[in-house]
Amino acid sequence: MNHPRFAAWLCSAAALVLLAVPAFAQQPDALPPEQAAPAAQEQPAGAAAPDAEATTEEAAPAADTPAADPQRTYVALGDSIVSGVGLPGFKYTDAAIGMDVAPNFEGYPEQCYVSLVGKGLGLDRQHAIDLGLPGLTTGDLVDMLHTGAMPKMNQLAGTYYVYPQMLDYIRRADIISVQVGSNDALVPALVALGNATNWKSEQLVATLISGVLRTPSFENLQRLNSGLSRLRLTREERKATTQLLLGGGTDAICEQAYQDAAVNMPQVVAQLRALNPDAQIILVGYTNPVPLLPEWTQLFRRLNALGKSLAAQNENVTYVPIPFAMTATDAHPTVSGHKYIANRILRAVKK
Repeated sequence: MNHPRFAAWLCSAAALVLLAVPAFAQQPDALPPEQAAPAAQEQPAGAAAPDAEATTEEAAPAADTPAADPQRTYVALGDSIVSGVGLPGFKYTDAAIGMDVAPNFEGYPEQCYVSLVGKGLGLDRQHAIDLGLPGLTTGDLVDMLHTGAMPKMNQLAGTYYVYPQMLDYIRRADIISVQVGSNDALVPALVALGNATNWKSEQLVATLISGVLRTPSFENLQRLNSGLSRLRLTREERKATTQLLLGGGTDAICEQAYQDAAVNMPQVVAQLRALNPDAQIILVGYTNPVPLLPEWTQLFRRLNALGKSLAAQNENVTYVPIPFAMTATDAHPTVSGHKYIANRILRAVKK
C-alpha cells in the first residue's frame, strides 16, 4: 500500500467490515464452523456506558443447576449476539431466503448467554428460549412483534424471518431479555463500504466473516493486511471510501441508526407489554467492538442511554449495562463475554 494515510483509512474500513458480521450472518458460508473454538484468546471491547458495579469479568453460573421450574420461562430476543453466532453449536438450516434458525430456539450453543441464564435459573431448554435472529434490526423486531413475521425481506441485510410461534413464547414468558440495535448501523455501513469500493471489498469481507481471523494473532494481522493490499482501488473508489470514512458518511449512518432505534425501541417495549403484561423485561446494553472510531463510540453510548431511559420510564423494565463484555475480532462475544452478560442478567432477574 503506497499511501500510508489511505492504508489507515482502509484499516478503519476493515473495522467496519468486522462489525458487519451480524448483518450478514444469514449467509450459510458466512457462519463460523461449529467446530470453532473462539474462546482461546480474547480482546476487550470498548465500554459504551461504564457501570461502577461491573469492574471485572464475572464467574460463570454454577455447572450444577437445580431442576427446571415449569412455572418459569425465560425468552431472549435479539440479533446474532443473542443467537450465539461465533460459538460452537449454533444451529440453522438453509432457507429460500437466508437461513432458518428455528432449530436454534431450543438447540442454541451451550456457551451462549441464553444457555447460561437458563442454567442459572434452573430451567431446561423448553423454558429457556433463544429467539436471536442474525441480522435483525429494531424495525424488524417491531414488525415481528405484531404478527411474528417480517412483512417483506430486509433488502440491505438479506434477511426474511417468519416465526409466528415467537408470539406464543413471549406470551408465556416470565422474563424477557432484548438485545437489538447494532445492525441498524452495521447493515447500512457495510453496504455503503461495498458501494464505495464497487464491491472490491467483497473478498475481504468473505475472509473476515469466515471466522479464520476470529483469533487475534500476528499471522492473522498479516492476512488482514494482505487482503487490504489486494483491494487496488481506483482514484474514484478511494475518494468514495474517504468520503464515507472521513467525510461524514459514517456519521450520518450512525445518526440515522440512533434515530431509528429511538423510534423503534419504545414500540418494542410497548408491544412486549401488550403481549405479556406481567413479564419482567430486561433491556441488555451495548458494547462497542471498535472504540477507535469515535462516531461508533458515540452511537453505542447513546443507545445505552436510550435503554436506561426506557427502563426508567416503564414499570417492570430493567436496563442491564454490559460495558466489559469481551468480543472476538468478528464483533461477537467470546465465551467469557457470554458468561459476563449472563451473570449481569442473572443479577437483574427479580426473585
